[in-house]
Amino acid sequence: MPKAFSSVVGIDLGRHALKAVHLYRKGQRVALQGYASRVIAGTDPADTDAMAHHLKLLYRDLNSSGKGSVVAVSSADALIRVIEQPTTPTHLLRDALKLNSQNLLNQDCRDFVIDCDQIPVATAGANGHNGHAPAPAANGRPQSRYIVGGLPRKAVEQVSAALIKNRTQANRLHLAPLCNYNAFEYAHPDVFAQEAFVLVDIGHVETRVLAGSRRELVLARTIDYGGDDFLKAITNDGGVDKETAMTLIEQNDPGMMEAGRTSLFRLARELRSSIGFFEGQREETVSRVYFSGGLVRALMPLQILSDEMEIACVTWDPFQTCSIDLPKSKLTAFDAERTHLNVACGAALDLLFDGEEN
Repeated sequence: MPKAFSSVVGIDLGRHALKAVHLYRKGQRVALQGYASRVIAGTDPADTDAMAHHLKLLYRDLNSSGKGSVVAVSSADALIRVIEQPTTPTHLLRDALKLNSQNLLNQDCRDFVIDCDQIPVATAGANGHNGHAPAPAANGRPQSRYIVGGLPRKAVEQVSAALIKNRTQANRLHLAPLCNYNAFEYAHPDVFAQEAFVLVDIGHVETRVLAGSRRELVLARTIDYGGDDFLKAITNDGGVDKETAMTLIEQNDPGMMEAGRTSLFRLARELRSSIGFFEGQREETVSRVYFSGGLVRALMPLQILSDEMEIACVTWDPFQTCSIDLPKSKLTAFDAERTHLNVACGAALDLLFDGEEN
């Protein structure tokens, strides 16, 4: 049996910032040994020299290395779909997606790097009932549900080139929203295994929504709204300094609050629509929505979304079940960052538990 990785570095390649965590096994638990974050706003993802430079500085700030490494990519062009198909071995479905994506996904994906995996069927609830049954057979063949992920081949080549220039080897390449899902499974195992849940990750230019129930991923959706839309609204598209606008928000300035509420109404409406669809399909109720992303660093956006959606909106800690082995001098700074390292944490966890050294 291949030996599992004992320590892993997970890297989140975002459009606005790079983040990294170093996780390792500590008995039956997972421990955090290091983390780093760097803002790269304005850097062209196609500029491999600049990206390699930022990666070099990120590793310098991390000041530790693992036996393996995983890179998670945040991209508005990423493809994430939940599809239902006659039960098929994953390697055969993967080939079918490459050759016939137009029929299977209603999208031409010849220029994408695509992968897929079968979605486990939901387990029974805490009372032993309400487990979601497998999809009925179609034409005599049992149906299964699959998660399909893809990234434009050009983007994959750019990431690969930046890693090579930085002399960094990645054991896996993942999509950021799915790493977010992995981190939530580890951080909140009871919720993940026994309840319906909705994860919302607000990126710089788009918002990714993943909804699941008792271990089963049910819905994956992208909303054309990001933190940049909110900043443009509260700064009057650059008319007000960003720092000044955020200070006014923290002081509950009426004018700034109204601008923020008007902007977030569009996101709240789309999220409420997604949750309503999910609840209708599953006949389950979502009691709270778990948020991540730079926009929810401030309390005000979360409060507005909660008011507009009439549902509890909260941030979540990806390190809730991890040991924190950081120097005391870094703990204060880490507490301010910990809820925003979910993607890097989920990427590292995926390889730490399932990775194989070649």
